[in-house]
Amino acid sequence: MTNEEKFEEVENTEETVNSKYNEGDVVTGKVSKVEEKFVEVELEDGTKGIVPISQLTSKRIETTDEVVSLEDEVTAKVIKIEDENTVVISVRQHETEEAYSELQSKKDNDEVIQAEVIEVVPAGLVVNVGARGFIPASLISTQFVEDLNQFDGQTLEVKVEDVDPSNNRIILNRRVLEEAAEKEELLKNFDSLEEGSVVEGEVVRTTNFGAFVNVNGIDGLVHISEISYERVESVEDAVNIGDTVNVKVLSVDKDNERLSLSIKQAGESPFEEFSNEHEVGDIVKGTVKRLVDFGAFVEVAPGVEGLVHISEISYDHVEHPEDVLKPEQEVEVKIIGFNEEEEKTSLSIKATQEKPKRQPQTQNKEKTVYKDDEDDAPTLRDILGDKLKDLGL
Repeated sequence: MTNEEKFEEVENTEETVNSKYNEGDVVTGKVSKVEEKFVEVELEDGTKGIVPISQLTSKRIETTDEVVSLEDEVTAKVIKIEDENTVVISVRQHETEEAYSELQSKKDNDEVIQAEVIEVVPAGLVVNVGARGFIPASLISTQFVEDLNQFDGQTLEVKVEDVDPSNNRIILNRRVLEEAAEKEELLKNFDSLEEGSVVEGEVVRTTNFGAFVNVNGIDGLVHISEISYERVESVEDAVNIGDTVNVKVLSVDKDNERLSLSIKQAGESPFEEFSNEHEVGDIVKGTVKRLVDFGAFVEVAPGVEGLVHISEISYDHVEHPEDVLKPEQEVEVKIIGFNEEEEKTSLSIKATQEKPKRQPQTQNKEKTVYKDDEDDAPTLRDILGDKLKDLGL
């Protein structure tokens, strides 16, 4: 039987001797002997303490001199009484219990601690935080980490996720620190954006209701209605993932981390271009696009539709626009007004036509006027007329 096996065995034997110490006592002493698989410690009262290599540290070591040297002072927990002057002690158990208590305090105070990676396993990282701890792969980073070996031997900043002494479990979290840093950076990026400004971004995702464009690390939504001044049936027909586009910042909602953008408003609108090239009074060609109860919308340039009010369709009375016009019908219209603020154009069809001449009104027939004089005053017979005849008078 080796010395290590001998000292491991005493951990499982029943206490049968008297001793100054009891199991569970915490003792302090200096290392008096260093062997390959165990260490002797001279306690303060002269009692000899034996520390098997397995009880020396939570780290994986091959020999004891990797972690202790002669005259080193150690504090340990009594785990077995061998005889009156010899006890088996555990530095690892004492450090672990101290570590659990300290880690719980760190967790309660939401503190950041240092964790040394001592082993890489498929499920995550085994670390030393005064006791043996574990960082699951899912809590290492906000990004998927394909090769965990890159962390081997590193000292990482982490927060305590869970402390469970009864199950000897310490779970640590590195991802939460990355999330906090990313959140802080995100809020800074929100502060850098101003409503109304035009910035460059990249299309990162498309949906049936719009496209998400990344601007300064923020994914903002360009609603389908804000992609183009022309009608967009499918987002994918207008933009592709990876496209670099200029966008106008419509709104910045820092509290809810929302950003509304517009591609079409980032440049000169078709209305602005049209209004710069034309003026009120110009006659242009257009195509009837929509008929409504109050008139017709006529496209006079790509992305520019103007309203021909029902009263501006014809000099004749028009009851319903569809009685006179048809969709896709080409017409000539006169520009009769621009609304720069709302980007609206008012048009007239009848103003392009010659105003019809008015027909002369029919003169009234001459009416008999009775003069109220004595000679021409009507008699009773004149007034009653035929009624007196019927009576035989």
